[in-house]
Amino acid sequence: MRYLILVFALANSCLAQMQYPLDVVADNDGIMYVADLKLPGIWKIQDGKLSVFFQADKKFRTPLNAVRCLAVAEDGTLYAGDSATREVYKFDAEGKPVPLTEGYVGIPSDLLIHDGSIYAADLETQRVWKFPLDGGEPEEAAILAGVRGLAWHPDGKLLCATTLENPLRTVNEDGTLEILLKDRPFQLNHHIDILDGNLYVADNYASTIWKVNLSGEPKVEAFAKGAPLNKPVGLSVHNGEILVADPHAVKIFRINAAGEISEVSFE
Repeated sequence: MRYLILVFALANSCLAQMQYPLDVVADNDGIMYVADLKLPGIWKIQDGKLSVFFQADKKFRTPLNAVRCLAVAEDGTLYAGDSATREVYKFDAEGKPVPLTEGYVGIPSDLLIHDGSIYAADLETQRVWKFPLDGGEPEEAAILAGVRGLAWHPDGKLLCATTLENPLRTVNEDGTLEILLKDRPFQLNHHIDILDGNLYVADNYASTIWKVNLSGEPKVEAFAKGAPLNKPVGLSVHNGEILVADPHAVKIFRINAAGEISEVSFE
């Protein structure tokens, strides 16, 4: 009996470990949610405790088997993008995922909530889609290949990050694009977010979080670089800090205003 208890405890401790975190967001109460591609599913970090918020099936083409990105609304509602089912999900009050687009979004790489709508960057269709928070047929917000990050520019425009040349573009009301940042300053940029008028960019290959000054001519500088960062992908802003999901370090980091990196600890 003692042996069985020990085996059960060890199994549980192994399960309660992140495996490949791709994105992290936090709600107004500071509860963090982490998209884990290899769990597969979503973790919750609350009061220093790590727990499974949603365990997806390991069978392909089942909900959130390939969860890639997250967003959280002002009311705390969690949204998740999943390439296994070509879908964006909203979690209901019981913590169950509700599909929103009937399989319209092929490979959702990032989600952004703004003014009652959700925007989804889609690597497969090379589009940014827009649809209501409660779901519906998406409308095309922009056409852009390699789009991996979304944010809302302080000037009131959708801002997209692509791995193409001229990696930062803003979207006009008619869907046309304007180049915000020229050339190729990043190696493999992923998620983006804005804090105090500056844009922050997760660069997987460069092991760097870049800072882009958005006032006047954009200026790029390394905000946080190297260890303990390894291959950062997910990035979001919460309470004046930057949260980073790093699948190769298998950790969640927070970066303060001085660019100091610390690990988000939990049991």
